[in-house]
Amino acid sequence: MESPKHIVTTSDGSHSIYVPELDEHYHSVYGAVQESQHIFIMNGMNVSKSSPLHIFEVGFGTGLNALLTACESINGNREIFYTSIDKYPLDEKIIRSLNHFSFAGNRGKDLFIRLHEAKDGVMTNICKNFSITKITGDFMTYDEEGSYDLIYFDAFGPDKQPELWTPEIFKKISSFTVPGGILVTYSAKGTVKRNLRAAGFEVSILGGPQGKRHIIRAVKK
Repeated sequence: MESPKHIVTTSDGSHSIYVPELDEHYHSVYGAVQESQHIFIMNGMNVSKSSPLHIFEVGFGTGLNALLTACESINGNREIFYTSIDKYPLDEKIIRSLNHFSFAGNRGKDLFIRLHEAKDGVMTNICKNFSITKITGDFMTYDEEGSYDLIYFDAFGPDKQPELWTPEIFKKISSFTVPGGILVTYSAKGTVKRNLRAAGFEVSILGGPQGKRHIIRAVKK
């Protein structure tokens, strides 16, 4: 059964969500937006040279990573196809209360609404150069048949959802990541590094956002 969720304000003023059952936040309490920008945009999207760019996200959550990616796409010339899977989509009441759009420029609110209104399983154009396919499902049993240049791995932490950080899960991700493709995640635990390497990734440890010492960027061999 899905646990109750509470909106909290992080240090940069942007919202996150706290899940009491897991004692876990969706984003860093030191700043949800700055964390997402640092890990997924600066060290993921802006590093990949693929065009068009195919992104797969494990854990849609509040839609923050998708929102920031869409905002970046407007200012560029690269077409982005974004696929995201989440087992438990957020309740509409919580979505309406989030303030992420206020950190996403003039079109932030419109993009945020479009992202959350996109129909399940249907590729939807959100703005210039950005289309999304949102999937409601369990990644552990989901069979992905596409191929991707960039993976946003944003599941709850290894100590909270260990089943999503196993060698088998990363081998599954490796199977649909193109050679040279990139995976970025906020966790830099030793087991995560080992499991990624066992799945065919070359792992780099990078400096993290405020409040976090390190993050991982891994490249498929």
